[in-house]
Amino acid sequence: MKKSSLYIVLFLLLSTVNAYSQKTADKENFTFQVQNEEGDMNKDKCNDKVVVEMDLKDETRPLRLQIFLSQPNKKLQLVISSTKIIESEYPTYKKGEHNGNNIPYFIIEDGNLKMLTNINNRKSSYEFRLKQNNFELIKISRVSWDGKNTTSETEIDLLAKTKLEFQQELGSDKILNKKTQKIKINALPKIHNLSFSDLEKY
Repeated sequence: MKKSSLYIVLFLLLSTVNAYSQKTADKENFTFQVQNEEGDMNKDKCNDKVVVEMDLKDETRPLRLQIFLSQPNKKLQLVISSTKIIESEYPTYKKGEHNGNNIPYFIIEDGNLKMLTNINNRKSSYEFRLKQNNFELIKISRVSWDGKNTTSETEIDLLAKTKLEFQQELGSDKILNKKTQKIKINALPKIHNLSFSDLEKY
């Protein structure tokens, strides 16, 4: 092999190694733990774990969701890692300003994972079920307040393929302007494919 060809091969190899090293290093920048939630999601009577971490080195302050499931050997195994489902604290389109929203909060309830958000004063709950190591979105609930005396609520059941919308006056159980419609769902969305903007479209 000619020297020039050898140098090109070495350069390409070093570039690949360097790119891999940077990619690995970037993953390790999520060093600040925002939340650590435990509960049984795979019904083996052992705690699974949900962790939200922030990258403090990146000026946009990206966040990463990781889900660990308990295995037969009692150890936790990472099954989901996503940096898309939570918006960065200082997204590039804001040009250095905060996105104006709270970091989503995750809870484990009745074996399902729930993501609670408050975006632009609209409170939402996204419920995911575990099926074959995938977390599928099955329910969405939303509440917004008009700042006066009325709340507008939405309940989406992706399993039943229905969307219910109604309003209520504060302090009253009476439901106003109730509207139910069928929605088209070809397949249940999976948490590792979803971005925060995808969720807001529902």
